[in-house]
Amino acid sequence: MSNTALVVGGTSGIGLATARRLHALGARVHVVGRGKERLDEIATTDPEITGHQADGGDRAEIGTVVEAIGRIDWLVVALSGGEGGGSIADLDPDTLRRAFDAKFWGHLTTIQAALPYLAPTGSITLVSAISARAGIPGTAGLAAVNGAVEGLVRPLAVELAPIRVNGVSPGLVDTPWWSGLPDDARQAYFTQVAQVLPARRVATADDIAEVVVLAATNANLTGTVIEADGGARLVSLG
Repeated sequence: MSNTALVVGGTSGIGLATARRLHALGARVHVVGRGKERLDEIATTDPEITGHQADGGDRAEIGTVVEAIGRIDWLVVALSGGEGGGSIADLDPDTLRRAFDAKFWGHLTTIQAALPYLAPTGSITLVSAISARAGIPGTAGLAAVNGAVEGLVRPLAVELAPIRVNGVSPGLVDTPWWSGLPDDARQAYFTQVAQVLPARRVATADDIAEVVVLAATNANLTGTVIEADGGARLVSLG
């Protein structure tokens, strides 16, 4: 019997690239997203992937999805948010609370909703960001949110064993997260950063998805946060 995967936040970027890679491994793949338009696109481009419209931060909505799916072998939580950046002097606490709601609380409540349906030999993989462990000016809020996500990994790996729990910490990735910047400004920034990164390149969503799939499927990985950042934590990006 093939494995069943659920990717919450799986309709674009790293989440969608992960869903596609898991499908290529022969898994039955389900993705969750809030936007009907993206889900309709996936139904056309990836008809073998089953889409569900739900808010990843709403435990009841995710509960309805996982109940419909049944047994889940690989749970990937790739929720993200566009808020939380900026200098600490100007950071609005209400904005940071929304950022925690969108990402940290979304990760936590998704795990809670899915837990009764996770196979004992299954896995949970969380997607954070390198801001949690790098000293980049203007990212204190983002570091707090992503650090909280990463803080779940080690205790849950012990608490939920033999279910495996891991995290993946991406650096700069060319995904729709950057869509708020004009194309020319985004490309100029990517070019500038690529010259500083030890890997000398900005990652693609598929680069990170490859690591997420490793964390989800490797039976000997648990309690680990894999840094897939092109060396961003080793240099100054400020």
